[in-house]
Amino acid sequence: MKGQLILRTMREIAPLVRRPIETLPDQFYPEVGIRSFGRGAFHKEPKTGSELGEKRLFEWKSGDLLFNIVFAWEGAVAVATEAEDGKVGSHRFLTCVVDPKLAEARYLFWWFTHDRGRDKLLWASPGGAGRNRTLGVEKLAAIEVPLPPLDEQRRIVRQLDSVAALVEDRRRALEAAERETQALLLKAFQRAIDGATLLPMAEVAPLVRRPVEIDLDARYPELGVRSFGRGTFHKPDLLGAELSWQKLFLVQQGDLVFSNIKAWEGAFAVAGPDDHGRVGSHRYLTCVPTQGLATANFIWFYLQTSEGLAKVQSASRGSADRNRTLGQGALEALTVPTPPMSRQQWFDRLHAKAREARAMRASTAQDVEALIPAMLHEIFNGQAKAA
Repeated sequence: MKGQLILRTMREIAPLVRRPIETLPDQFYPEVGIRSFGRGAFHKEPKTGSELGEKRLFEWKSGDLLFNIVFAWEGAVAVATEAEDGKVGSHRFLTCVVDPKLAEARYLFWWFTHDRGRDKLLWASPGGAGRNRTLGVEKLAAIEVPLPPLDEQRRIVRQLDSVAALVEDRRRALEAAERETQALLLKAFQRAIDGATLLPMAEVAPLVRRPVEIDLDARYPELGVRSFGRGTFHKPDLLGAELSWQKLFLVQQGDLVFSNIKAWEGAFAVAGPDDHGRVGSHRYLTCVPTQGLATANFIWFYLQTSEGLAKVQSASRGSADRNRTLGQGALEALTVPTPPMSRQQWFDRLHAKAREARAMRASTAQDVEALIPAMLHEIFNGQAKAA
């Protein structure tokens, strides 16, 4: 680090400033929030004063250092830009005005999104996990921040901001590539199912249950399925001796596996080689495609489209969330398109290539996302060693 570090409290360098506003029932208020992990501010749909009710609102100004009191401990910190000037946030957001003679707001932002700064925010946020941790005003004011001279702060900010801009450009490019890939897949899928006959799942991929006889001395590797079409995941092994009323069913490679309580939000997947031989509870339904009539991946893709998912949602009776259950009969009654196998296999090959490209993009995205944490580590850990 260049220049000597001086410890100053947030009370000195960026005191809390509140700008309460009075809401009018028929006036719209542009509310803003803050993402965790240093991802900046986001804008919400404006609401009228009558819609906001008793909610207390405070005005933001460009240059404010902002904290979400519920998630500050995981980097929900931002600096208000011109885009946030004049916007409002609820009482859950703290606005601090940085003294320009002592510190740069963006320098403080970067310091608080680094491990050392987040540790201080964690200390200042007493309570349990998640939403039970709340950033205290007095504790925030007492946090000591090591400040190099202003010129050094500005140099660090320029360095980090320039890389952050490149990372954001790359992130947007990857997201655009993903949208383009998905659009091309949908177009190809529509071509594949053009004129295809709709048949019920009972015929195309009937329900197959493989009950497991519990051995008290055995361990059973459990399987789960993520929502939104994000595939399977592996749970810790279940111990036979600890099972009482639970029923387990065997999963095999190539099964279509549905979570009967979360299928309505896309919680179904095709079991892969690593899933073969695992077990699911009675809440997981397994369907096996009829040979020569359909492929598991083709059915999965259709049911993940807006048209297919709407059918799954209609078949999931009940109210919101966990009360919406996909029954076995309702699942088997779902109709899916069944074009000739040659067309399904052509699409499956195309889909496999798209998955390979997606995996490469995901790997690239991880490398890109790792740049900023690595730079923060180098700068602020080096700062600590030099102190």
